[in-house]
Amino acid sequence: MNKRINHVLRLLFVFAGMNLVWYIVYLLMNHPILPSPGSVYKAMFQLDGHEVLLNVGYSLLRIFEGVLLALLIGLLIGLLMGRSPLWNKLLDPVVYLTYPIPKIALLPVVMLFFGLGETSKVLMIMLILLFQIIISVRDGIKAIPETTYDVLTSIGASSVQKFWNVTLPGALSVILSTIRVSLGTAISVLFFTEIYGTEHGMGFFIMDAWLRLDYPEMYAGIMLFSLVGFVLFLLVDLLDYRFMRWRR
Repeated sequence: MNKRINHVLRLLFVFAGMNLVWYIVYLLMNHPILPSPGSVYKAMFQLDGHEVLLNVGYSLLRIFEGVLLALLIGLLIGLLMGRSPLWNKLLDPVVYLTYPIPKIALLPVVMLFFGLGETSKVLMIMLILLFQIIISVRDGIKAIPETTYDVLTSIGASSVQKFWNVTLPGALSVILSTIRVSLGTAISVLFFTEIYGTEHGMGFFIMDAWLRLDYPEMYAGIMLFSLVGFVLFLLVDLLDYRFMRWRR
């Protein structure tokens, strides 16, 4: 309990420090492009609640769909590569040739093939996460000692029981770590995709405020988008705490 309180206090201290630095820079610049923290918070509380919820909801839905798609495909391919030498030999060159490609550079290609609608936005998030999940799951499963499976075999465990009790926990551990690391990049890519072909989403909200030169509202949108990322990061931590107790 004390650790949690200390962690919260550290977060609050850092948040206060960031606001202090922001205010000092605001005083030094004295320019409309950087409003004061107070004016941004005031603009945030004056936003239309329905509009904010709608934009946040669209962004969260796109993130959820992209992450879910990446998990389904990445877990399947990672399991095949981790447990089957044949599949690993076939798919390993494909993964390593395509993994280094900067996924943000594929944004124009994805939009050409799938248009400016929801599909391209979800696919970009999926591409950001997919290859990291594949490699992490494969390596995580390969790191499980074969003796662990031998013990379960000796007591008559079925393949399904081995999967649920050994393979999946080993894969889930690295999946959560990968999502935690990649989530920030995925949200950044979502911002770029929401600039085009949509009237909903936090990316659209921020750019719309920028075009109207409403800088307090623009910064309020950035802070709300950051809050979405922070909440998602906490959610991953909660999942890790709930399902990875065996690591502690």
